[in-house]
Amino acid sequence: MVEHRSPKPGVGGSIPSWPAISNDQALGMLVLRGLFKGLLNKAWIEKIKLMSGNSEIATSGRLDGLKWGLVAVLVAVGVYGNYYFSAESLLLRVVGLLVIAAVAGFVALQTIKGGAFWTLLKDAKTEIRKVVWPTRQETVQTTLVVVAVVLVMGLILWGLDSLLGWMISSLI
Repeated sequence: MVEHRSPKPGVGGSIPSWPAISNDQALGMLVLRGLFKGLLNKAWIEKIKLMSGNSEIATSGRLDGLKWGLVAVLVAVGVYGNYYFSAESLLLRVVGLLVIAAVAGFVALQTIKGGAFWTLLKDAKTEIRKVVWPTRQETVQTTLVVVAVVLVMGLILWGLDSLLGWMISSLI
């Protein structure tokens, strides 16, 4: 009798180049791959739903084109408005552009790609909190080592340059 083994969910391959990843990481990679390829179509959305276990993921891809068109119009209005009101105060024009940019950003976040980008930003913030930042002493020591190595290498290169220059000039 032959024993059949099936891989456990969430466990990667047995080689180090294929480490185990969580379902959330796999979902994030799938969304990013779809974003980079520009392929967040129905098939991709179904894969994302299956991986996340959430069947409530927005599938409003039908209106995404309209939303991106509205974003483009808002950007064009901002550019034209800045040109048209060039005689007005710079402060008023900057405030107007910031308001238009905020509205355009809000509309863009309502799309599938915008939602995926927002999720990416939240995940990046979470990852940054996990980073162990160096202490002030470690930073100063590392900076001093870098400066010392740069000075030593500069002196070595200067010496080689001077030596080679002297040798060439004595040959000529």
